[in-house]
Amino acid sequence: MLISWNMLNETLSIPATLEEVAERLTLTGCEVESVERPCAMVKDVQVAHIESLGRHPEKENLFVASVRDGIGTAVVVTAAPNLSEGDRVPYGRPGSVLADGTVLGTREFGSVSSEGMLLSAEELGVPEAADEFGILRLPGDSPVGGDVVRLFGLDDAILDLSITPNRGDLLSLLGVAREVYALFPGAEWKKNPADVAPPERTDDWPVPFGGISLRDDGCSKYCLGLATGLKPVPSPLKTRIALTFLGMRPISGMVDATNIAMLTLGQPTHAFDAGRLAAPEITVRSAKPGEEITTLDGKRHALEDSDLLITSAGEAIGLAGVMGGENSDILPETQTVFIESASFDAIRVSRTSRRLGINSEAAFRYARTVDSNLSELALNFIASLLKEWGAAETGYVFKTAVSVEPARREVVLTEKNLRKILLTGDMDGASAILERLGLRQTASEEGKRVFSVPSWRPDIIIEEDLIEEVGRIRGYNETLAPRLPQALFGRGDIGEITRVKGGIRTILLSRGYVELVNYSFLAPSFVGLLRLPPEDRRARPLELANPLSAEQSKMRTTLLPGLLRSVELSVQAGWKAPVRIFELGRVFLPLDEGGHEEVERISGLVYGGRDPRLPFGPAGADDLFSLKGDILALAESRGVSLDFEQGEEPFGHKGQTAVIMNAGRAAGYLLRLKPAIEKDIECSPVYAFELDLEPLVKESLPVFRENSPFPPVYRDISLIVPVDSPMEEVSAAIRSEGGELLRSIRLFDIYSGKGIPDGCRSLAFSLAYQRNDKTLTDTEVDAVHAGVRTKMETRGYILR
Repeated sequence: MLISWNMLNETLSIPATLEEVAERLTLTGCEVESVERPCAMVKDVQVAHIESLGRHPEKENLFVASVRDGIGTAVVVTAAPNLSEGDRVPYGRPGSVLADGTVLGTREFGSVSSEGMLLSAEELGVPEAADEFGILRLPGDSPVGGDVVRLFGLDDAILDLSITPNRGDLLSLLGVAREVYALFPGAEWKKNPADVAPPERTDDWPVPFGGISLRDDGCSKYCLGLATGLKPVPSPLKTRIALTFLGMRPISGMVDATNIAMLTLGQPTHAFDAGRLAAPEITVRSAKPGEEITTLDGKRHALEDSDLLITSAGEAIGLAGVMGGENSDILPETQTVFIESASFDAIRVSRTSRRLGINSEAAFRYARTVDSNLSELALNFIASLLKEWGAAETGYVFKTAVSVEPARREVVLTEKNLRKILLTGDMDGASAILERLGLRQTASEEGKRVFSVPSWRPDIIIEEDLIEEVGRIRGYNETLAPRLPQALFGRGDIGEITRVKGGIRTILLSRGYVELVNYSFLAPSFVGLLRLPPEDRRARPLELANPLSAEQSKMRTTLLPGLLRSVELSVQAGWKAPVRIFELGRVFLPLDEGGHEEVERISGLVYGGRDPRLPFGPAGADDLFSLKGDILALAESRGVSLDFEQGEEPFGHKGQTAVIMNAGRAAGYLLRLKPAIEKDIECSPVYAFELDLEPLVKESLPVFRENSPFPPVYRDISLIVPVDSPMEEVSAAIRSEGGELLRSIRLFDIYSGKGIPDGCRSLAFSLAYQRNDKTLTDTEVDAVHAGVRTKMETRGYILR
C-alpha cells in the first residue's frame, strides 16, 4: 500500500518527522517496507512564462522561446510543437538538475544559444502525468518564478506499507491518517475526509432509471450516483502527479476522480456508461453456472454461482468488487455516467478474484472488508472533484438499496484483564488511546468500561482485541515495566502429546523415514483423487472463509493427500530413489450434528522409486508387511496392542487393505493405493498407513513377572481355516481354550495349495505349556492339548 507523505500532511498536522512516523507505524504492526522519493534529483526548476515564440532562423524543426521566470528573461530552444505564447511551463536554467541527474547548461543551436531547457513530464520524472506530447504545460494561474517541485508535489515521499489481512481500514490515506493520529497525541486533523459535510442534493435524475434490485446477500448496500454532461478533460496536474506516485495511471477526469477517492477513503467505486446499459436499471445477483463476462481488460471469464454480478436487464456489466465489464466501459463520447459505490461480501470477492486471477485494486480492498459507511461519502467525494474540475454535472440525489444493516458492536474492557495482560491498571490511559482510535466509550463502572466499535474496525471483536490496541499504541517497551519474575512452582512440561510425537519421530527416523510438514489446507480435488464417496465424511471438508488460493481452500480430512502431492512433485522433478515419508498433524472432520472435530494423526507413505535395481533383489523392496512392521514398532514402543483386519477403503487396493484395530475400535488403515490412483500420480506401487494418535498416547506400563525355572512343553497344532479368518482370531480362540497352562503361541507355517480345500488355508502353530511350580508331565499337557484340538473342531476348523 503506497501512501503520499504530502497528502498525509495535508490531512493531518503531525508533530513528528517522516522517519519517526515510519518507525512508529512499523513498531505497531503497520510495517513501512520502504520510503521512496521519486523526484529527489529534481532541483531548481521554476515556473516560466513564454513571452514570445518563433521559428528557429536556421532549423525548421526547432522553436526559439523567450521566457520569463523569477530571475529574469532567457532564450530557450525547444522542439516541442505544443507551445504557444502566454503558456506557463517548467523551466530549468543552467545548473538545474533533471530527474535522471542530468545537470543543465547552455547549448548552441546554430546561431542561437539556449539557456537551459523547457521541461517535459518525463524530464521531471513523471512521464505518465503528461496529458499531451511535448513540454509539460502548467496551469495558467501558476505563479511565475514559483518552485515547480514544491508547487506540484514533486518533493513528495512515498511510504510503502505492508498491511496485514485483518486491517483493511489501512488501505487508504484516511485509514493511515487515523492510525498516525492515534500514535501521536499531539496530532491534529486539518481536513478529515470522513468529516466533510456533504452538500445537500435535491435534484432528481434527468434520465430515466428503474431502480436498484439486490437479489443476493453478497451485496449489503449499493449506492449509485449520476454524472451528466461528461467532458473528456484531464484531472489537475498535481492530481495526475500524485496518482503516478501512488502507482495509478492517470486516464481522464472521471476515472482519476474514482481512483483518488479509493486511495483517499478506501472505497472502490466504478463508473458505467449509462447509455450503453441494456436497460436503465441495476440488479445485483449471483452468476449462473457457465455464464460468461468480458472484463475491462478484454479477457473473457466463465463464471460460477458463487460469483457476484452487476447486471442490467439480465446482462452482466461487471464482476462485483473485482472489475467492470467491457460492455459498459466509458468511451470518449460518453455523456451520462452511473457511479457505483457499494459494500460487497469480502469472501465472495476474494474467491472470485483468486479463481479468475484478477488482482485489481478494488478486489484487494474488498477482500479485506470495506467499511459500508463509506459508500455515500465516496460518491460525495467524487462528485465534488468532478464539479471542481469542470468535468461533469453532479448535483443529483443518490439512489440507494440496502439488504443488511450493519450490526452495532460493543466490547467490554475490564481492569482485571488489562492488568493481567499489560501489567497496568490505567483505565483512563486505555480509554484515551481507544478514543483516539475512534472507539467511543458508552458506559463505565468500577473496573469496567464499554466501548462502541466503529464500522471501519471489523477486526475488533473481543476484549483481548481492545487490550491489544492499547498495548500496540502505547508501545510494548513502555507497557512492560522491568520486574523480578514470580516464583515458579514445579518445572515446565512439554505435555504428553508433544512427548509422544517426539518418540514417534525418533522411531520412524531410525527406520529410514523423512518427516514432512504440509499445510492443513488442500485443494477440493483431493476428494476426487481419493475416490471418496459423498457419504464418507472425509469427502465433506470444511471450507476456509478466506483461503490463500483455490488450491488451498479446504481443511484436510486426511493426511494422505499431502504426502501423495509431495511424492508426485518429487518424481516430476526427477527423483528416482525410494521414498519413505511420514507426517504428524491434525485433520478436521465435520460432525453430522454440526461443527467439527479435530483429530491428531500420523500418516506414512512408502514408494519404491523409479530405479528397480535393488542390492538384495525384490526381497529388499518395501511392501505391506514392511509397513506393518513399522506400525508395530511404534505400538510396541508405547506398550500398545494393535490388530490388523481385512478391510476396505475407497482409495485402497482391494485385497491389500487392512483396518488397524485398537481395543475393538478402528484406529486407522494400512493399504496399497488403487492402481488408478497410482496412475494419476504416476507412481507405483505406493503403500500408506494412517493412524489416530490417541491409542499411542495412552502408554501402557510393562508388567514384569519372574520366569518359570521349569522348562516348557511344546505341542503343535495345524488347522485348516477359511482364508477370510484372520490369524489373530484363530490364535485368540486357541489361547482362550488353553487356559493358564498355555504360555505362548507362535505361528510357524502358512500353506495353501494341494490338499487344501478351495477358499481355505492351513495355519500351523507352536504352543508352549508351562507352570511356575513344577515341570509338567506329558499326560497333563496331552490332556489340555486334546481339549484345545476338540474345541477347535467344534468351532468349525479342520485338524490336519
